[in-house]
Amino acid sequence: MPKAAKKKRSRAEAASAPYAVVSAIASKGRSSRPTQDSTASSNLIAPNTSLGQHFLKNPAIVTAIVAKSGIKPTDVVLEIGPGTGNMTIPLLEQCKSLIAIEYDNRMVREVIKRVEGTSLDHKLKVVQGDAIKTAFPFFDVCVANVPYQISSPLVFKLLSHRPMFRCAVMMFQEEFALRLTAKPGESLYCRLSVNAQLLAKVDQLMKVGRNNFRPPPKVESRVVRIELRNPPPPVNFTEWDGMVRLLFNRKNKTLRSVLRVKTTIKMLEDNRRTHVSLSGGDVDMKQSVEEILDTVVGPGSAWDGKRAAKLNLDDFLTLLAEFNKRGIHFA
Repeated sequence: MPKAAKKKRSRAEAASAPYAVVSAIASKGRSSRPTQDSTASSNLIAPNTSLGQHFLKNPAIVTAIVAKSGIKPTDVVLEIGPGTGNMTIPLLEQCKSLIAIEYDNRMVREVIKRVEGTSLDHKLKVVQGDAIKTAFPFFDVCVANVPYQISSPLVFKLLSHRPMFRCAVMMFQEEFALRLTAKPGESLYCRLSVNAQLLAKVDQLMKVGRNNFRPPPKVESRVVRIELRNPPPPVNFTEWDGMVRLLFNRKNKTLRSVLRVKTTIKMLEDNRRTHVSLSGGDVDMKQSVEEILDTVVGPGSAWDGKRAAKLNLDDFLTLLAEFNKRGIHFA
């Protein structure tokens, strides 16, 4: 007797299969709450590693991150990169409302379906878009398992976000996380370290091994807590960052050798003229930029032989003030 021919599924049917399973789970009613690591979410949705997707699969780590976020029942939470929603569900259980920003439309559908038909669905708003380009709404706490390729621009965006939020608890590649808290003289001390520590208090919370993710990334991870300094330091951040960026381009060279480069001197001269014309200041334009640099960081000065790699926050603030007093600006 011939075997019955197998029915071939269309591409559309095959693509929708994972969501059909999720719909069946959700249709059981509000009483069947999704778990942190439901089979539909963690096994059937393939991560797109080109987008930096590595799903956190260990419920114990998820629970620890949510606990360390200190969510209050009145809080609005911003979650960046919710993925399949493994952390979204426990966050929703703690907060007043949650706004999730997700780039991948597959994940947008997945997160929505995980809470659809439950008592949590009215708390969730999902925004599809690039977290770097999307305007952040008001929020109290940010929680994120960050795609590592957007770590730096995302941190700088959060540091400049207003109104101020209470804290951000974020997962980063281990080396990047350690840069945020690196001290002068350490190998990882860099522009990121100085800027982050100027604008925020950063604490290392825990290390997360690569095997806690699906698929495992090539590097270890760490979770950090970022709290903005309130009030913020009284410094023009654009100019501050201009100076720090310039000095850290060659952080192990002396300040004088970094600054006395023709292109840098020309930039400083142009900035000085612009500031004088706009402010009508009484800066002595007869003294050259080279002479001012030698006065501040040259032989015999307090900064003679100093290098950016060994300067702390107070050193950078003092140095910027000395330059500004003599009409030298970095923006």
